[in-house]
Amino acid sequence: MNMINILAILLIFVIATFIVIKILVARKNEEVEEEVEQDDKTYTLEKMTEFVKRRLDEITKINLYDIGLSEEELKRRKNKKYELKKALKGCTYGDVNDKKYVKELIYDLLSKEYGTDETNISKAIPFDIPSLLTAQDKFDILLYIYKSQFGYEALTELIKKYNLASLKYVAGEAKPCYVITEEEINDIYEKENISLMYEDKLKIVTQRIYQSYKGYSSIDEIRDMNIDGVSGGVSGLPESFLSQVAQTDGDYLDQILENKVPRACDSIWIFFQGKSIRLAFLSFGTESELKRVCQNIYKYNNPGQLSDSNGYKINEMKDGSRVVVVRPSMSETWAFFVRKFDVKRATLEQIITCEGKEKAIDLLKYLVKGARIISLTGEQGCGKTTMLMAMIENIYETMNIRVQETAFELHLRKIYPTRNILSFRETETVSRTGRTRCSEKDRWFCKHYSERLLQTLLQAG
Repeated sequence: MNMINILAILLIFVIATFIVIKILVARKNEEVEEEVEQDDKTYTLEKMTEFVKRRLDEITKINLYDIGLSEEELKRRKNKKYELKKALKGCTYGDVNDKKYVKELIYDLLSKEYGTDETNISKAIPFDIPSLLTAQDKFDILLYIYKSQFGYEALTELIKKYNLASLKYVAGEAKPCYVITEEEINDIYEKENISLMYEDKLKIVTQRIYQSYKGYSSIDEIRDMNIDGVSGGVSGLPESFLSQVAQTDGDYLDQILENKVPRACDSIWIFFQGKSIRLAFLSFGTESELKRVCQNIYKYNNPGQLSDSNGYKINEMKDGSRVVVVRPSMSETWAFFVRKFDVKRATLEQIITCEGKEKAIDLLKYLVKGARIISLTGEQGCGKTTMLMAMIENIYETMNIRVQETAFELHLRKIYPTRNILSFRETETVSRTGRTRCSEKDRWFCKHYSERLLQTLLQAG
């Protein structure tokens, strides 16, 4: 074998060795990247939510008798299990105490079992990189900071401080409107210069997990605030319209999918001091999420099923808020209206604050004391119910009060617990006139025998 052949064999061997080494290094790098990617996914909101759902399901469904506990421990675990089941059910009705209990349990599960710490908590929400935060992330952080200072007045203080409830022009609109934009939230977040501790970050993540699991999605914390009300699904393009657009105008559909045109699930409005303000920076994300909120928000006291044949429900929530829910085909889209009433501020002196208020207040007091018939009219959210609450204070103590409502709204016994007051509301079987409603079968019999009676009378006459 000559020298040239030996050199050729050595060259081939070196090249083959180099290729093998390169392939092994590439595979190792891929494995490292997959591990890093998998680690990143472990601490996303979706993975955390799945873990919380699974653990709470295990806690509520476990058979305690199979564990072999002592009698005392068994009784304690049974009470804890019952309390959790009750809280999981009550928090969907708007009970803030049950909500607090469930959130504390989620907080403990994440910190003690899931292994969150100061490093990986930012993989769920990028707290340390403001440029990566969405408008909803920033709003949640702002509301959390303000709530820690002002309680349920947090949203009111935020709106007043930055004058967010003022008319403004937005891109694409020819007339001014009440709206809070994404740009405003970004500016406010930058001005506030917020610094969060690990516990604060975990509480914000806990709230996000709770609201997608048992809460009311993006409006969960907003609904608890002391505002006039909140609604969703009342603007934007309906889902039925999107299917029509897909067949006729593909370019317009692309604009919709790029979030340039708001959809029904992007519709979140609040009532604030008589103004309807659109929260343009918030969204339910999908039509199914809006539907989930609508199907849960009215369920307090089991008012019946919202179905296609019965396309609306009027009910109250645990805190006394009035809730109205509608669904297709009665309405274009799934939608809800929550109206809150501030019982603590229901006095004429607090409601009427304009110049010359003394004469207006005295006039209302004399009209009520004189037992005059009074009609309160006005646009939605202007304060008619709150005004009525305040006026009833001037009815003489010796008089009994009976109230007829479509749904319980006044809650006068909370304001005047020592007065003789009883409220009635319309039900599925009793109408507002107090007459029992007939079933379809009863109506058929009434009509059938009425016709027979009429024929008999005519023949006899």
